[in-house]
Amino acid sequence: MMSPSRWSLRATYFTVAAALLGATSACVTTGTYDKKIAELAKLRADHDRAAADTIAALTAERDGLRKKLDDATALVKELSARLETLGQNVGKLTSEKGELAQGLADAKARLEELRRQKAAAEARAATFRNLVARLKSMIDAGRLKVVIRDGRMLIALPNDVLFDSGKTDIKADGQAALAQVAQVLATIPDRNFIVAGNTDKVPIHTARFPSNWELSTARAVEVTKFLIANGMRPQVLAAAGYGEFDPVAANDSPEHQAQNRRIEIVLQPNLADLPPLDEGKATP
Repeated sequence: MMSPSRWSLRATYFTVAAALLGATSACVTTGTYDKKIAELAKLRADHDRAAADTIAALTAERDGLRKKLDDATALVKELSARLETLGQNVGKLTSEKGELAQGLADAKARLEELRRQKAAAEARAATFRNLVARLKSMIDAGRLKVVIRDGRMLIALPNDVLFDSGKTDIKADGQAALAQVAQVLATIPDRNFIVAGNTDKVPIHTARFPSNWELSTARAVEVTKFLIANGMRPQVLAAAGYGEFDPVAANDSPEHQAQNRRIEIVLQPNLADLPPLDEGKATP
């Protein structure tokens, strides 16, 4: 889950980068330039650590599933050996053999499920690493983040990069960023995406936007249309507006409000990654 400090890091990183760019066209002291370079290097290192932490969490999930897989494999072997032994005394131990046979079948089914979960976890980790690598230059520039929040993998772009206050027209810098994102997402197969608009808690009351619901939804639609115009298939995209009701930080300061004003492009999970439904049992 994104923390306020990480959004603060993004804002500070962007400011330092802008200062460095400005320094190339104006006279500054060597000490000032070196200080800005050091700040930029620290912010980049902080981001790399955050990405490494996420990858480590996904790796831990994979390793946990691998251990469960090994345990289930051992159980299958043990039950198979016991079943073979009991087969020599069918007349006396028919009941126990039947129980073991059922246990063996259940263990094999669990084994297959663990194998599927392990493969899905490895695929999610690979997708995350691929996105981070391909969008690294934009991440380093503070123009977007690739994160996992509430179990969802998503690309988060701050509204300040995309829109002016209260507007839905995508700014030139925002268009350049979204064009790069579209090129990357268009190459990801078998995935659907939700473009989600979010605002801070400051209300808006205009003829066009009676509330933040309308503003966030209109912005999500504009981003969706732009992604389609830049190579993404409309069949894999949907737009949604959450207004101020899905915050990532408290709306208690301008800095936190800026973190909540954002567009998120959520990677929907493959249906194959979801556990199968048992049609024969009702969900309690």
